[in-house]
Amino acid sequence: MSTSPGGGLPFRLVATDLDGTLLTSAETVSDRTRAALAGVVAAGAQHIVVTGRSAAWARPVFDEIGYTGIAVCGQGAQVYDAGAHRLLTSLTLDRRVAATALAKIEAETGPLAVAANQDGLDGQVLAGPGFRLQIGSELPVVRVGADELLSGPLAKLYIQHPALTDDELADAALRAAGDLVGVVMAGPGVVELLPPGLSKATGLAVASLRLGVKRTEAIAFGDMPNDLPMFAWAAYGVAMAGAHERLRAVADEVTAGNDEDGVALVLERVFGLV
Repeated sequence: MSTSPGGGLPFRLVATDLDGTLLTSAETVSDRTRAALAGVVAAGAQHIVVTGRSAAWARPVFDEIGYTGIAVCGQGAQVYDAGAHRLLTSLTLDRRVAATALAKIEAETGPLAVAANQDGLDGQVLAGPGFRLQIGSELPVVRVGADELLSGPLAKLYIQHPALTDDELADAALRAAGDLVGVVMAGPGVVELLPPGLSKATGLAVASLRLGVKRTEAIAFGDMPNDLPMFAWAAYGVAMAGAHERLRAVADEVTAGNDEDGVALVLERVFGLV
């Protein structure tokens, strides 16, 4: 593994996905992983969380685990200062474009269940008829009618289908509306429509400028196809044991699962923490 020029550190930036990667299935960070990250920071590197969750949905998790750094949220749409509880950047999905994209996808797949993630730190998630939340636990959603979904500024849309798998739905959405919106599969039951050109990599590029690090100095951890751009951006990509096959296929390494301290195992070895 190559070393970065910064003070002999193997990497100057550790980028971790949140759900399925940094968090255990109990939605916390294990003591071992906390200790490994503390050791990395003490050595002079920086840790950044890069999550598909909006800042509004990530904020309670950050508060719970004591994360106060810069975070990339909303699949790259938001750069968020967790310590100050402040959005630094935020991009939106044009509502007319979103409506057109939904119509084109439904013309191919049939009716969808849809939820709309509103923009902003206090943006709500409006869940339309039939939409079932499968991200984390106890995340707040507001049940609305289909005609109310696009009533305010949007960060992104979630779509579900009663018969298609997540991968099949994502592929169909990309074929039907990939010229209008970005499409990612971010987890079980989580296919998202994003502003075009947006990804975790674009958010990381913005955040890395603030942090004063380069992509060649970054190691990234993830578990789902929405982490593919992050792996392409970073110098080294580590997939969790339970990661999607598409991410494992391009990873430089596959570590143990999120309930087996997979992040810590790699950091301890690479940074010589044990």
